[in-house]
Amino acid sequence: MSTTSTTTWKLADHPKLPKGKTIAVVVLDGWGEASPDQYNCIHVADTPTMDSLKNSVQQGAKLVDLALASGKIYEDEGFNYIKESFANNTLHLIGLMSDGGVHSRLDQLQLLLKGASERGAKRIRVHVLTDGRDVVDGSSVGFAETLEKDLEELRGKGIDAQVASGGGRMYVTMDRYENDWEVVKRGWDAQVLGEAPHKFKNVVEAIKKLREAPNANDQYLPPFVIVDDNGNPVGPIMDGDAVVTFNFRADRMTMLAQALEYEKFDKFDRVRFPKIRYAGMLQYDGELKLPSHYLVSPPLIERTSGEYLVHNGIRTFACSETVKFGHVTFFWNGNRSGYFNKELEEYVEIPSDSGITFNVQPKMKALEIGEKARDAILSRKFDQVRVNIPNGDMVGHTGDIEATIVACKAADQAVKMILDAIEQVGGIYLVTADHGNAEDMVKRNKKGEPLVDKDGKVQIQTSHTLQPVPVAIGGPGLAAGVKFRKDVPNGGLANVAATVMNLHGFVAPDDYETTLIEVVD
Repeated sequence: MSTTSTTTWKLADHPKLPKGKTIAVVVLDGWGEASPDQYNCIHVADTPTMDSLKNSVQQGAKLVDLALASGKIYEDEGFNYIKESFANNTLHLIGLMSDGGVHSRLDQLQLLLKGASERGAKRIRVHVLTDGRDVVDGSSVGFAETLEKDLEELRGKGIDAQVASGGGRMYVTMDRYENDWEVVKRGWDAQVLGEAPHKFKNVVEAIKKLREAPNANDQYLPPFVIVDDNGNPVGPIMDGDAVVTFNFRADRMTMLAQALEYEKFDKFDRVRFPKIRYAGMLQYDGELKLPSHYLVSPPLIERTSGEYLVHNGIRTFACSETVKFGHVTFFWNGNRSGYFNKELEEYVEIPSDSGITFNVQPKMKALEIGEKARDAILSRKFDQVRVNIPNGDMVGHTGDIEATIVACKAADQAVKMILDAIEQVGGIYLVTADHGNAEDMVKRNKKGEPLVDKDGKVQIQTSHTLQPVPVAIGGPGLAAGVKFRKDVPNGGLANVAATVMNLHGFVAPDDYETTLIEVVD
């Protein structure tokens, strides 16, 4: 993302907070605050470090909503580009079938189906990815029934509209940060080649049948294709077709976008590379210009805190493992790949385990992240050391309570390494989380009691929660008199940017969300 040359990058010095302290910014992914019980893995786990601290983005979705509501999406270059295929070829829509609002929303897909059919699309194929991660496991059946009803209505109007393929998001298509290209290949085989180990006549039957397997869940459903009465796939992507990936969030669409767009591609054998008209719902990577065509102009996230701090000489170290590496780099920097200034920044990616679900190795790479951060702090080469510790989120999504308890303990141990290093160098820490997950692992009724199934077993929840998250600020370098402000009752992640700038000794720009701290004489 380029930034206008008129920006004044010099930040004013904070009148009461000194510069020069090493700041550790620790984001615990999926670590919320909830009532203590046996299903709160954070409460059950041995987490003495985080316990000791208790003494505390949907720009893309909104852009798509506005573009659909105004009809502007159908007027812009991206839609007109894919529209060229409508007369004689098929429109394919690929994405997450969910109302979770994290990567996609079902209502946006429904509006896109309606709008495209009204504007000349005569043959439409939908390639669905089931969720169970941002929404409750099992909800895919209801989403599929809703989608199938809409497609039936389109068929009643003479539109040849069907689901063509599917699979669970974590096993088919939606890998990220090049962690496991086999995930993308499974999707490619079903979506492009029309090949999958399971074949069904309709999507509802497919999901219901696949969920009957032992330990099946929406996230990891195997790939399937829909076939006609002769057993032939109803919708492989062919030359001349139009393809839209309808997720608005970038990270889990970028790899598929490369496979669909890049002529030179060596991540897996595509077997066939159809000549298509491809557009993303948004542009998923502004630096790579990927994809080159998109239906909605991407959000302009300029003047991020990271860019300001680099312009003011702050030396930054950012680290996580593969599955969350983009959360401390790409997303943190406003959907921007690469460095602002490589002389002042160092990004370290620790490869995540691949080919297994995260409950198999629930410690993940937490201790390695902690070690890298510790070493960076003790080197005194950096003013800011920024990490994301993924365990609570990634293992929590598996629904494995025992493994999530182990994951939370490992995350706590990583935090301790970082805080001990901050103590040694006289620095400051800010520890927070992006959302909840591990603190509530069961579905609950309106009274807050765990729900049970017909067999009396507790119903496990694998999705994010809406619980509040912690924030703790401290360390030997924290100036005397620093307190949490009492006039920011709804403070959240948006307030962290200004807070971190203050801790570095700067005043945040006037248009930033307000800081969480003040200095009391």
